[in-house]
Order: sequence, then C-alpha cells, then structure tokens
Amino acid sequence: MVHSIVHPSRRRLLAGIGGATLLGGIGAPHIVRAQADTVRFGHLTPLTGFLGPLGAYAQMGVTLAVEEINAAGGVMGRPIELLLEDSVNPATASTKAERYITRDNVVCIIGEISSASGLAIAQVVERHQKLFLNTGCNSDALRGSDCNRYMFHVEACNTQYVKAVGTALLQRGLIDGKKIYFLTADYAYGHDLSRVGKRFVEGNGGEVAWEDLVPTDSTDFSAYILKIRQAQPDLIVSNLAGNQITNFVKQYAEYGLDIPYAGFGFDTALAWGAGKGTFGGEWPVVWHHDLDVPASLAFVDAFTTKFGKPPENQAWGDYVAAKVLAAAMNEVESTDTAALLEHFGKEPKLDILKGREGYFRDWDHQLMQEMYTMTARPVDEVQNEWDLMVLGPPVPPADEALESIAPTPEENACEL
Repeated sequence: MVHSIVHPSRRRLLAGIGGATLLGGIGAPHIVRAQADTVRFGHLTPLTGFLGPLGAYAQMGVTLAVEEINAAGGVMGRPIELLLEDSVNPATASTKAERYITRDNVVCIIGEISSASGLAIAQVVERHQKLFLNTGCNSDALRGSDCNRYMFHVEACNTQYVKAVGTALLQRGLIDGKKIYFLTADYAYGHDLSRVGKRFVEGNGGEVAWEDLVPTDSTDFSAYILKIRQAQPDLIVSNLAGNQITNFVKQYAEYGLDIPYAGFGFDTALAWGAGKGTFGGEWPVVWHHDLDVPASLAFVDAFTTKFGKPPENQAWGDYVAAKVLAAAMNEVESTDTAALLEHFGKEPKLDILKGREGYFRDWDHQLMQEMYTMTARPVDEVQNEWDLMVLGPPVPPADEALESIAPTPEENACEL
C-alpha cells in the first residue's frame, strides 16, 4: 500500500514493506532520522506541457516498480522511498536534481523525457557522482558529445529508433531514390532526430528535399499539410514529439492525403490520443503492451490492474529502470555509485521484459535492446481504444547482434 502527500513544491511517496508511512513537511530533521533505514530514489519527469501525458505514464511505471521491489524485500532488506517531482524545464530539472542529492540524500535519479532537461540532470549527477538512469531522452548527443560515466540510458537513442523503422521503409521502397519531407520539432530532441534521420536517408540513396521546423507549442498543422500537398513528396517523415504527433496525425487524416508517412520517433500514447480510424503510418517503438513475453505480460497485467489501462512505452522505461537498478544494488550489496559503475561496466545481462535480454554497453552506457515497428490495425479489427496498432517483429532479428541498430563509435563518439 502506498500513501503520498502533495506539497506545493514536491510530491513525496514512500512505499514500504508491509505498509507505508505518511510523511510530513519537507526536509524536517525528524523525518530524515525516521527514514534513515530507507533507500531513496529520486524521480524527475515533465508533467506539464507537450510532454506531460508521457510523464504521467512514467510516474505510474516507476511507482508500480517500487511497490513490487518493496514487496519482495526492497534493497538489501530496506524499503525504497520514492521521491516524485515535475521537472518542468531544464533549469527546474537542474535545481530539483541538486536538491534531491544535497538535501534529500537520494542514491540515484531516474526519469526524464526532455533531452535538454536530461543533459541538465546529467551535469548535476556528474558533479556529485550519483547515478542517473535516463528513461525517456532520445538525443544521440547524450550518448556522444554530452555523455558522462554517471548517466545510463534505458531509453533507446535516436539512431536505434531511426534504424529500426528505416529498415522497414527501405524494404518497402520508400527511401532509395525518393524525395522526403521532414517535419521536425524545433528543440534539441527534434534537431538531433533530424540529423540522425538525414544520415540514414542519405546513406541509403534518399533525399530530404524539404524540412519544416515546428515550434513545440504548435497545435495547428494545416499550413504544414498544405505545403506537403503542394510539394507532393514520396514520403513524409515525422521528427515531431509529444502531442505534436497526435495533432499532426489527426489533422493529416482529416485532409485525406494519400502520401505515405512514417515517424523516426514515437510513443504509443500519442497514437491512443489520435484515436480509432485516425492513426496511420509506420513508427518505431521501444516496447509495446502486446509483446508476447511472459515477464512483459506480467507487467501489463499488474499495471492494468492497478491503473485501469495498459502501460505505455514510457511506463515500461521507468519501471525497468527501477527494477534493474534495485536488482544491481542487491547483487553488489551496496548503493555505492562506484560499486554500481563497476557492476554495469561488466555488461551483465538484464531482464528488460523483451524476448532478448539487454545490457548497458560499456563505452557509452546505452542499453542494447530489441526495437519494434508499428502500423495501424484495420479499423474493423480494433477492439478497444488501446488496440490501434499492429506490432511488427523485433529489430534486429534474433540472428543479428543488438548493436547492429545502435550508433557506432564513428557515428557518435563518447569519452567516459
């Protein structure tokens, strides 16, 4: 059982073994003493703005994970105390990460979705030598020019997303010799996704002939769709983010254009937001609730029982991050950062609720893992509001190394 208190500037949740303790004021010395036998995890994710719907799933995922970890004995017999905050923007994320470490004495930070905020958190944990498990930031730069030894990436990077869906597009004859129209979110994530996408397209004989940068607060895509109709590209590629994708997909369906489209980045909640008969195209995804793997099915069942709906892929990332980190702490019998770095540096195989186990690659700390593609389920086969997609086979296939879709050192150099 989990009790929580919402303060003006903090949500605090304590999940204890066999029960929970209701916490009082923030930072009060008697509370710190009372909870000295707990292990504190800090969680940051955007709950407002265009990424807010994804952040809500992130909180649900990590909350469920902590409940299950504590029910199984916690970390070395100590319950995890989970601190939850809205990261809001990079400046706020940095401030809250600093407070988590210096005031709240967390042993790690989990979360984030915005790549810019992820970089801000990474700089804080590097100064304080604490672990940060990134669960939603896709930018290759976080694994390359901005990498650091205290940051690990459960979320796939842009290259993994692009190579996963790009392979399918190549097989459909939509890249080689084709002129492509990019719609790109005008912030760090979108710019990085565009850069990686152009590298893939141009390396496979295609041309990005048009690109529009779309402000993150844009909700009306009619002007962009009219430009696309005039240009008549062979393929439209979305490098959009958050509810930008939902709005584009819905409005594109309203215009009735028959130009094929796809995305180089995606979250399943965005398709759910578009709704039955509107969702289309081909998209990459890091995980999906239809994945037929026993551990994944158990997660879906527990999540659906608790929250009344299936988990979105962002919930998967935060759930897996907490589970992987707690398991590592129990294995090394320590919450010490140096001990955990040494452990993950050996590239142990990790249960990530997929057909193949994953591992954190030692030179850039990116999780090596399967990816998938999704297409729209025929309308007459849709059974409910969550049943809009058909999940494709794993990418890469079982006979190829997981690293085959990841950035190479030449593509994204990292010096830890």
